[in-house]
Amino acid sequence: MPNEAITVPFVSFRPMEQELDAELRGAFARVLQNSWYIEGNEDAAFEKAFAAYCGTEYCIGCGNGLDSLVLILRAMGIGPGDEVIVPSNTFIATVLSVSYAGATPVLVEPLLDTYNIDPNRIEAAITPRTKAIIAVHLYGQCAQMDAVNTIAQAHGLKVIEDAAQAHGATWQGRRSGSLGDAAGFSFYPGKNLGALGDAGCVTTNDPDLAKKVRALGNYGSDYKYHHIYKGQNSRLDELQAAFLSAKLPHLDRMNAERRRIADCYRAGITNTAVTLPTVAEGCEHVYHIFAVRCKSRDALEAHLHERGIGTNKHYPTPIHLQGAYRELGLDRGALPIAEEISATELSLPMFYGMTEEQVRAVIEAVNSFKE
Repeated sequence: MPNEAITVPFVSFRPMEQELDAELRGAFARVLQNSWYIEGNEDAAFEKAFAAYCGTEYCIGCGNGLDSLVLILRAMGIGPGDEVIVPSNTFIATVLSVSYAGATPVLVEPLLDTYNIDPNRIEAAITPRTKAIIAVHLYGQCAQMDAVNTIAQAHGLKVIEDAAQAHGATWQGRRSGSLGDAAGFSFYPGKNLGALGDAGCVTTNDPDLAKKVRALGNYGSDYKYHHIYKGQNSRLDELQAAFLSAKLPHLDRMNAERRRIADCYRAGITNTAVTLPTVAEGCEHVYHIFAVRCKSRDALEAHLHERGIGTNKHYPTPIHLQGAYRELGLDRGALPIAEEISATELSLPMFYGMTEEQVRAVIEAVNSFKE
């Protein structure tokens, strides 16, 4: 069998870490030498650089991606009695953020081809209690933000981007993070721009929102020992900020390599049992995840594992069927598109530094699958 000796992990950080070894070690040494670990120069420098990268006026670092969304919702005054529209297929953090803010999530189905929220379904979900729409840029592709923003403006709603998987992705030439009222990012290590631990941020062009997000993430304090809100502790530490600053200048180049690998998959995978991801017009995908669909998904996964190809599923159980959200009262069949994606989606290896041999091995293994 061709390439049968090759194993391909689902993800590996090693090629990137080896390439950036000197810069990452330098970042660590710089922080250690300065002996300043919270809210220092590294944090300020990264926030300024990432805001400029996204095309926004403000970036506020925080502890993780979930916190970024919670801080946005709280800063917008969204809480008990309010509803927030979210996609029915997303990582649970998106929906948890609404719950943590005290509001009620309202699930809206996605487009099957792009996996992102279907703008044509949003208006039917709007009620007098609706205060915001969270548009998730799932797998590294922006949602249809022009349509989402138009609907939001017509109904007086806020638009929040969940950009946790879309660092550097663009919609109509504008980068994620600049496409709504505010955006939440995760810098979890596996992201396209990942820290070496948990980290996140909020981006926005609204100065008042930025100020409130920063205060809420710092115990509700606008200056030391002066607390104007009941806040929380969610700050980007100096070490993670320094690592992110070392990686940020390489993000576009590494995203371009992900697109090249995706192009190889598109050109090489010819198995008609497998549906390849669609890129919407006006989008530049950054392929945090290369998500395919197959009616015999579990058999395909087993086939690939037998050949040493790592895979993952994003996500095998939809939100409304999770025990944590029984309260929504949605049974199986209530959200059929989310359920279909959960039952058929399989994520193929996608990481910076994949060798040509590894890419070929994935393609050959997928093409050799028979339902």
